[in-house]
Amino acid sequence: MKTVIAINGSPRKTWNTAMLLGHALEGAASKGAKTELVHLYDLDYKGCTSCFSCKLVGGKSYGKCAVQDDLTPVLERILDADALLLGSPIYVGTATGEMRSFLERLVFPYIVYDAARSSLFPKKMPTGFIYTMGADEARVKDMVYEAQFRLTEMLLERIFGPSDWFMVTDTLQFDDYTKYVSSGFDPEAKARRRREVFPEDCKKAFEMGKRLAKGLPG
Repeated sequence: MKTVIAINGSPRKTWNTAMLLGHALEGAASKGAKTELVHLYDLDYKGCTSCFSCKLVGGKSYGKCAVQDDLTPVLERILDADALLLGSPIYVGTATGEMRSFLERLVFPYIVYDAARSSLFPKKMPTGFIYTMGADEARVKDMVYEAQFRLTEMLLERIFGPSDWFMVTDTLQFDDYTKYVSSGFDPEAKARRRREVFPEDCKKAFEMGKRLAKGLPG
């Protein structure tokens, strides 16, 4: 049985990002995969500490992160997994700090400082990334978010193998917009999009989970 691990980079466990990851894992399970959802905000950890133990010639931590904290067992389980799914809202123009710190700890130990920037990851493992954001499509284009997402895709492909991603825009941020200073948004339009478009995004997530379970692409 294949194992698909999803990493939630949002502090919210029941909102947009978590819901999409849940649908993706349902898609993976529909193909017979064993699934796991990890909430990063439940863990006590930091990003890369630049100790370079993972690069030390003959070192006992060569090729793996030497830091021991709540993230350590998660990284070990990912090493044994068959597919990895990431999800994060966009905060201040990029993935959350917890997701960025997670990526540092996940990716850097496998990068070899040779001319080819080889990968020490011992197998090919498909990865997927779901991004959520309150910004609409026009603002996403103005902010050139896609270029950033494709850079992350390239990095994941270089280390792990085939990768996929999609973004969910103009998401509903609050249950009640009257409680917050948010005059830049149209609450009715947000609610309508939640009813009409978000279910289609959930279907996309489900299909991504199915593809991850069978190895991507396709």
